[in-house]
Amino acid sequence: MAEYLSPGVYVEEFDSGAQPMEGVGTSTAGFIGLAERGPISGVPQLVTNFADFKRTYGGYLSATEFGEYRFLAYAVEQFFLNGGARCFVSRVAPSDAKCAEGAIPESEPILKFKAKNPGVWGDDIVVTITPASKAKTQVLEILGTAEDRKYRVKNGAGFQAGDVIVYRSAKEEVFSRVVKNQDNVMTLEVPLPDTAVDTNLLPDKVIMTCEFNMEVKYGDTVESYENVSLNVETPDFVTKKTAKSDLILVAYEDMPAGDPIAPYDALVGEDGTGKVLFKGGSNGSVSSITAADFIGVDNGAGARTGIQSFVDNDVVSLMAIPGVTDPNVQLTLVAHCENLASRFAVLDVPRNARKVQDVINHREIVDSTYAAMYHPWLQVFDPLDKKNIMVPPSGSVLGIYARSDNSRGVHKAPANEVVRGCVGLDCQFNKGEQDILNPRGVNLIRSFPGQGIRVWGARTTSSLGSWKYINVRRLFIYIEESIKANTNWAVFEPNDEVLWVRVQRTISVFLNTMWRNGSLAGSSPEEAFFVNIGRDTMSQDDIDNGRLICVIGVAPVKPAEFVIFRITQKTESAASAE
Repeated sequence: MAEYLSPGVYVEEFDSGAQPMEGVGTSTAGFIGLAERGPISGVPQLVTNFADFKRTYGGYLSATEFGEYRFLAYAVEQFFLNGGARCFVSRVAPSDAKCAEGAIPESEPILKFKAKNPGVWGDDIVVTITPASKAKTQVLEILGTAEDRKYRVKNGAGFQAGDVIVYRSAKEEVFSRVVKNQDNVMTLEVPLPDTAVDTNLLPDKVIMTCEFNMEVKYGDTVESYENVSLNVETPDFVTKKTAKSDLILVAYEDMPAGDPIAPYDALVGEDGTGKVLFKGGSNGSVSSITAADFIGVDNGAGARTGIQSFVDNDVVSLMAIPGVTDPNVQLTLVAHCENLASRFAVLDVPRNARKVQDVINHREIVDSTYAAMYHPWLQVFDPLDKKNIMVPPSGSVLGIYARSDNSRGVHKAPANEVVRGCVGLDCQFNKGEQDILNPRGVNLIRSFPGQGIRVWGARTTSSLGSWKYINVRRLFIYIEESIKANTNWAVFEPNDEVLWVRVQRTISVFLNTMWRNGSLAGSSPEEAFFVNIGRDTMSQDDIDNGRLICVIGVAPVKPAEFVIFRITQKTESAASAE
C-alpha cells in the first residue's frame, strides 16, 4: 500500500475485472530428419519458407546416397506448399559423418578450420585472408630513458596491449608489440628508431596495427570478417570474431615467442593473400543410422539432439519425422507429444504397406490421442532427378493442418482438403478398404474424379471414443495452452473471492469468444462451456496449501464424418394421408 506522508492529491492505478486472453499458435510444425548440412545438436532452427530451409539445411538429397532417409527437404517443401508458414527443423546425421577441415599454413598451421557441421558440403568452403590494419597514428615524442622508452602518439585509439604493430617510413620497417597504451602514451616491446618522430600535419612516418581480413565463402553465402587479430586479449581475436559464423569453426595454434610479425606473414604468404581449401567432409553411411539417431540424446539445454532437441522449444504444436516408420522412433515421438501435452504427432505408414492387413499391423503399434496416421504416400515432382517420386504424406498433412487452422480454426477437422502439389498416389484404396481402415484410425488420402486428391479421414490413433477425432484433441491442446499462457498473472495473488471472480471472468470471456466463432457446440454459452471456481472446487486445505482450482468444461464440435440422407418414395396415397 502506498504511503501518504504529506498533504496532496494522489492518483493510483489498480487492476479490476477480467484480463484479456490471446490464443496460442496451433500451426507451427517441427520436423526431424537428414539434411545436406545444418546443426545436428542444440535448439531446432526456425524456417519460414523453403528458400530459408535451403540456406540453412541445403537442398534435396539423392536416393542413391540417402535412400529411405532423404525425405526431410521434400516434406518441408510440401508443408509450405500446402499452407504452412513456420516450422522448426532438427537435423540428424549418421554417426560416422565428418566435418571438412582446412589449415593455414598447411605444414605448420597457425589457424585450423573446421566446417560448422558434418557433410560433404564443407569441402566447398573457401577461406581467403588478406592483410589489414584497424588503427594507425604518428609518433609525436619519445619519452623515458634509453632502457625504458615510451612514445607519445597523436591518437592511441585502437592500439591494445598485445597488438602487433609496424613502424614504416620511406627507408625502414620495424615490427613490435604493444605492452601498454594509456593517455596516448605507448610502451612497446621492441623500441623504435629515434627517427620515428614525425610532427607533420601529413606524416610520412606512422605506426599501425597488424591484422587481417577474412572472407569465408560457400556457394552464394559469404561471411566477411574485418580486422581480425591474433591477439587473444582483444575482441577482434580470430576465434571471438568468428564465434557466430554459420560456416566454420576456427582454432588458433599459438606460436613460440619470436618475430611478432611471423604469424601474420605466414597467413598471407609472399603474394599477400592466403587461401584455405577444405577437404575430408563426409555425409556418413546411411547403413549406420539407427532409431537412436532420431530419438536423440539429452545432453542438457542447448546440446540435445533428435526428438530430445524439441524439449527446448515451446512454440511447436505439430511434429513429424518424414518417412521414418521405425516403431521405436514413432512411439518415442508420440510419447514426447503426450508428455508435453502441447503438441500433436503426424505419423507415416511404411510405403510398402499396400494391403489392408499390413496397414493395420503398423497402425496397432500406437494408441494415443496425441497422434494421427496417414497413408498412402504421395507422388510429387522431384526437382533433383527431374521426375516424379513418392514421398511420405506427413509434410503435406502438416501444411493442411496449418491451412485449415488459418482459414477455419483449430476446431475444424483438417480433412476433405485438397493436397496441393500432389499428382498421384502410390496406391489406391477403395471405399471397402477404407470401411476397414477408418474405424481403426488410419486416415486415407484418396483421389476423387473431378475433385483432386484429398485427405479423407480425421481420426486419431486412440481407442477412446471421446478422443477419436483430431480436431477435438487439438482444440483441447489449444484451450489448455492458451489458458496456461494467459493466467500467470494470478500466481501469488491473494487466493480469495476477488481473485476467483477475476479468473472466472477471464476464462469465460475467452471461451465465449470461441463459442461465437463456432469452435464450441451448443446454442448458448451455457450449453457450450462452464467455468467453476470457488468453495465448490476448493477445500480449505487446498487454499491453505496455496492451490487455486478451477474446473472447466467445454463442448467440442464434432465433425460430420458420415453425412446421411434418408430418401423415400413419395406416393399419392402417402400424400393424401397427410
